[in-house]
Amino acid sequence: EGLSIEEALTPFLLPAGSETIRTGVLLCEDSWDENYSLSPMSILAKKDISLFLNLSASPFTLGKNEKRHRMLGDALSKLRIPMIYVNQRGLQNNGKTCYTFDGMTAAYDKEGTLIAEARPYEEPRCLFLFDRASENLMSEKPMAPFQGSMLLPALRYGVRKFLSAIHVDKVVIGVSGGIDSAVNAALYRSVLPKDHLLLVNTPTRFNSEMTKDLARKLSDHLESPYLTIPIGSFIDETARALEGLPVGKGKIHLTGFMKENMQARDRSSRILSALSAAFGGIFTCNANKTEMTVGYGTLYGDLAGALAATADLWKYQIYELGRALNEWYGQEVIPEGIFTVKPSAELSESQDVTKGLGDPLIYEYHDYLLKSFVEPWQRNTPEDILAWYREGTLEEHLGCSVKVKDLFPTHAAFIQDLERWWNLFAGFAVAKRIQAPPLIAISRRPYGYDLRESQVSPYYTDRYLEMKRSMVEVVKGSEV
Repeated sequence: EGLSIEEALTPFLLPAGSETIRTGVLLCEDSWDENYSLSPMSILAKKDISLFLNLSASPFTLGKNEKRHRMLGDALSKLRIPMIYVNQRGLQNNGKTCYTFDGMTAAYDKEGTLIAEARPYEEPRCLFLFDRASENLMSEKPMAPFQGSMLLPALRYGVRKFLSAIHVDKVVIGVSGGIDSAVNAALYRSVLPKDHLLLVNTPTRFNSEMTKDLARKLSDHLESPYLTIPIGSFIDETARALEGLPVGKGKIHLTGFMKENMQARDRSSRILSALSAAFGGIFTCNANKTEMTVGYGTLYGDLAGALAATADLWKYQIYELGRALNEWYGQEVIPEGIFTVKPSAELSESQDVTKGLGDPLIYEYHDYLLKSFVEPWQRNTPEDILAWYREGTLEEHLGCSVKVKDLFPTHAAFIQDLERWWNLFAGFAVAKRIQAPPLIAISRRPYGYDLRESQVSPYYTDRYLEMKRSMVEVVKGSEV
């Protein structure tokens, strides 16, 4: 129409009895103008409006609401105009990533103070009163701003809406006595009747009596049906059938690592899938984001399932969610022993939890290292990590509490660890993530449609390789 944006942005006249209220209508990101050269709010504020209305379709991520309150509060305090912010409620599923919308409508006065906020994911409608004379905005009923973590409300809503969307109300979960499966069991039980959740323990000789006992206690606390199905004979039978088969000039030999993966695949594709069909429901993937990032899971095994509800949570967030679930239930449904036992897949003697053995990941450090590869706006690479390590500022940049030098005695050991996980993250783990079930988005960069990936080779910059050479030299077989 030949209009500038400043000319096109005009007030909307909202009917109010026999009169009208001049409002500035903003669509979602119009208010997030900190990094834009154009500010729709500032333009509309100059056109004699009395009230802002932000109509939003903003998917929930942890920390976003707090940032929005800070940003809008600062902007409104300068413009001296109140605002009603309206967010949609629901679940959108693009086939790979499920986004929840919290419906947390909020009201701000002309000083930018948050004066009312709807409860997350709840249906009651909100009514606001606006006094034209004083331009005061208030809620009809008290709506105290939400306090506390949004993690559990978002996941409970996401699981409930996902199950409803696929018309499923029964779920089978493999429980090992570890934290990931326990948290998933407690999460699904929080939205399902007790007899609609079937918990299954599938031990081999590598599973300790301690973890088997913890799995049983979990099921007792959740009051859901529980099955124990030993799978050692299945694995041994398959191994005997394959071992020594002639292939060309050689013979098939199954290593211990191969037999570990056979256990994981038999648990999911053989036992849980059959039980879920007989039970009339689905079975779950209990993976976390740390495991998904490096592919620490078996393709067609523990990475199978209809939904990976917790796959956007780092390991430390899994523990936080477990504590939040116990608080929600008002009792210790997840036994304390599950929080304290060493995380382990229990697939071999080298993962014996009774001896303090378990996963190869040092979660207190690797959670934060791997997070830095994925979630910052400017994603970090080995070059960044090695530079910070050399400067002695790595812990500060990652936000971890452990001292890296206490974990790795030499530069070579640190670099070897860094490259191990980077090669997995940027290598075959991509294929596993592509084939993994859909997840519920919690972070600002979940895997799936938010972080688009393709299968390429891991790469290292020239600067990284130069730093590596300068830090690690081999002289007569010893590092200096």
